This record gives sequence, C-alpha cells and structure tokens, in this order.
Amino acid sequence: MKVNKVERGKGPLEGVVVLDLTRVLSGPYCSMMLADLGAEVIKVERPGVGDDTRAWGPPFINGESAYFLSVNRNKKSIVLDLKDPEDQKKLRKLIEHADVIIENFRAGFMESIGFGYEQIKKINPRIIYGAISGFGRIGPYKDRPGYDLICQGMGGLQGITGTQNGEPVRIGVAIADIGAGMFLAYGILAALYHREKTGEGQYVETSLLEGQIAWLTYMAAYYFATGEVPKRMGSAHPTIVPYQAFRAEDMWINIAVGNDAQFRRFCKVIGYPELADDPKFATNAQRVINRDILVPMIQGILVTRKGEYWLRELEKAEIPCGAVYTLDKIFEDPQVKALGMKVDLEHPKAGRISVINSPIRFSKTPASIRAPPPLLGEHTEEIKKKYNLNDC
Repeated sequence: MKVNKVERGKGPLEGVVVLDLTRVLSGPYCSMMLADLGAEVIKVERPGVGDDTRAWGPPFINGESAYFLSVNRNKKSIVLDLKDPEDQKKLRKLIEHADVIIENFRAGFMESIGFGYEQIKKINPRIIYGAISGFGRIGPYKDRPGYDLICQGMGGLQGITGTQNGEPVRIGVAIADIGAGMFLAYGILAALYHREKTGEGQYVETSLLEGQIAWLTYMAAYYFATGEVPKRMGSAHPTIVPYQAFRAEDMWINIAVGNDAQFRRFCKVIGYPELADDPKFATNAQRVINRDILVPMIQGILVTRKGEYWLRELEKAEIPCGAVYTLDKIFEDPQVKALGMKVDLEHPKAGRISVINSPIRFSKTPASIRAPPPLLGEHTEEIKKKYNLNDC
C-alpha cells in the first residue's frame, strides 16, 4: 500500500488528545496504537536529544533511526525540558487540554518533578494517566529498570521457548515491551469509556512483567492443574501432534493437524495412509504419547520434496499449513499484500520509508496512517500556537 499523500480519516479516537512522555518502545508503541485510531498524540521530547531511540542504529535512513521510525508515526513532536520551570508551565497548559497522558519513567520520577497522578489530576481531574514500568509500582522490585530480556525470562515465556535440550530462547522481537504497550492501550480505552459514562478520570498502570505472565494462559493452566513444569518444545505443541515446523527440501513449513480426521487426510498426502490406522497414531492422545516415533517419521518424508509442493498438496487436503517466512518473504505474500500491511510514505528527511499498517479494521471509523514519524521538535511551534503555550 502506497501513501503518496497523507491519509486523512476520522478514526474512533478523533478529538482525543494524548500527551506522550514515553521513550524507547513500550510507551511509544502504546501511543502509536492510539494515534493510528485517530488520537492527536503530542510526543514530548528532550531538547537536543529526543527519544533515546533516535540514536539507536545502524541502520539509519538519511540520519533517521529505523528503530525510531518503526513506532512513532502519526505523532507530533514538541521539545520540552521537564525539569525546566518555564517548560513545566507549558506542560501544565498542555495537561489542561489533554485527555490522556502516558509515561514510562522509573517509579517516583514524575512525582519528583511535580507531575505524578495525584498532582496532575488537580490540574485536570478528567485526565487518564497511563503508566508503564518494568515490574510495577509496588513490591520489592518496583525500583528496578525494566528490560525486555529480563522480563521475558522472569515472566516465564523464555522458559518455555526453545528446544528441550537447548538454551532458553528470547522471542525475536521485544515482546515484553510491545505487550505492555498493548495492555496499556487496552486499559486507556476502557478508562476513556468509563469517563464517558461518569466524567471521572483515573490512573491506569501495567508492567512488562505482568504482561508476560498474562500471556502464559494455557501453559500456566497446565502447571496449575498438574504441578508439572512445562518443557521447552521448540515449535511443537504440548497437546497436539503433529503441530510444529518441519524441514522440507528447501524451506521450513508449519503443519498444524488439529484433529483425527485431518490426520487421516494428512497421512494420504504424505503417501502413508496406513499410519492413520496404526493404534500408536490413530488418536491425538496416542500421537502425543508417541510423538518421538511419529515426528521423525514425518520429518524424513517431508524433507524429500520442496516446500511449495507440500504446501500445495496440504492446502488441497484442507490441512492447516504455511511457510516459515523470513522478512524478505513476508511482504511478498499475496495475502499480506491484500491486507495492505506494508505502507510506504514520505518522510521529510528520510524520504520514502515503509511502516507496518495497523492490524485493526473498522467498518465506520478506520485506523489510518496520517503522518510519518516526526523530526525532533518538528511541531513545537504549531503546538505552542494551538494551545497558547507562548503565554505561559
């Protein structure tokens, strides 16, 4: 999907003003979600430096960090020094007009400069105050800095990711940061809905650690039910077989056989229909018990032909399957193209850049990509004029 001119649309959050005091990933991802839905997001950045990720690279595109560009579209940037008394006056003025403020500083920092929730709600009682931390604002770890790797480990996901005899594996993107950003956006939307009914603002908080634990779902349920610690199983599933990645002659493919009828069709595709009648494999429960026999047999068959052959034949037999894509393949897939998940747009310094589209679709108030990630302080004068900050 190409955007030669900035798209304009009335998203569901049109008219909502968000002050984004966050940096790096968790907070900027949260505010980007709100911006995609139509909110006016004002990104407050440090003079001369801005968001830490402006300096994270390579890669850079004409001096602009690819990392920063990935999570800051649809926002306006204003430069304010949060410790400077004059700039604090400007921030207070912005707070008067804001619906939401988001921060991801260490516990106590916002209070120390006069902008904790209890202080801000005196300026604007209707404000929704969203906060992200590494470990929460209570408990013995509340002062620890939050890092994605640490919280993937302590939250349990890393402990169940990787091969059984290999090392614990970090998920390939900063899923603890992104997850916390998503959970906070979810909480902010609920708080805005509550405010529509009652007029009340409130404090909304989440942490990287809590988000990771929340995602454990059925793996935690297995542990609660049995007392047994789940093992790392690579791409395999603990209670469904075959359900994992397999190596074809030229590529990796995922195969997900969800029931016994599918397994019978799968056996025909791979040329061994008799496997479906073997008592060791006839039911999923037996396949789970005997996975160490069955999986190597399947792998030995699949590696003899190219992946496209297997994917084509499995699709014909209505067996859930798909390629394991590297990034150079994802955006060439016809389904991904049809969904418009890659958006090209013009950046004032970096030129033509690509970003990932919003995955949320609305029939009446669509999410949209309206503006590229901002230059540092690009909208300072515009915002000062709009909100009368020069009078502060």
